[in-house]
Amino acid sequence: MEFPVSLALAQAVASAPAGTGWWAEPKFDGHRMAVWRLEETVVLQSRTGRDVTSQWMDLATAAMRLRPGTVVDGEAVVYRDGRIDFSAAQSRGASTPARARALAAEHPATYAAFDLLLHPDRGDVRQLPWLDRRALLLDLFEDLAPSPLQVVPASDDRDVAATWYDALRAQGVEGLVWKHERSIYKGDRRVWFKQRHAHTVDAEVLGYTGPVTRPRHLALRLPDGRVALSQTLLGPLATQLTARLAPSAPLRQARTSEGDTYAVAAPGLVVEVLAGTTRHAVVTVTRLR
Repeated sequence: MEFPVSLALAQAVASAPAGTGWWAEPKFDGHRMAVWRLEETVVLQSRTGRDVTSQWMDLATAAMRLRPGTVVDGEAVVYRDGRIDFSAAQSRGASTPARARALAAEHPATYAAFDLLLHPDRGDVRQLPWLDRRALLLDLFEDLAPSPLQVVPASDDRDVAATWYDALRAQGVEGLVWKHERSIYKGDRRVWFKQRHAHTVDAEVLGYTGPVTRPRHLALRLPDGRVALSQTLLGPLATQLTARLAPSAPLRQARTSEGDTYAVAAPGLVVEVLAGTTRHAVVTVTRLR
């Protein structure tokens, strides 16, 4: 398995999938991350394939207790006042190494592991059924406690899942992820289902309007293929985007499906938008992915 590895994705749904064999996990709201325990060190990979080890050195240090030859998929999470703080995780992921150390000292991160890609004895396990991968993951993490690295709970009991969906919202858990017990791991494929309290869909960022230092709108490719401008970006979201919106070289312009002009950005950036707004030419961005 070569670095970086493509991570599996989830399709947004409004309710639990029908049929048997489905397991639910609480959906932790943080920074998607693969943990690579190599022979001598640990490397942390973002969903887009970047090396983000320096931003999460507290987790990298803790992951040294994993056996070499392990690759785990999961979510880096930051708690503030007993509640998951997505903005804090995003800030950590976008910070400099020095700033990341200061943030870690104030609010240490935890890692919610939810899948196993590489096992030290079994090798690449992505073709194994999810239930088998989970059993191997639980076994690898069994002797880590106490540790900021933990395996997320899972249940095939729909009543338990419903309780999690309602009760854990106060702690910042944004919903559930549903996985079929026989499913294999497919990078860059939507093999899971995510059931959020606020139904959203992913949209590819193609560009922006206004200066890159203070973007006003995003040009987005929506799930139906249309290209549209977002609503005006609020201050905190615009600030986060400034660090991620690298213009293409040389700077060029394009037009949306409605004819609006925007500056083209480098590929690879994805945001979430409210699903109900995608019927219109202007959509509501909720956050960066």
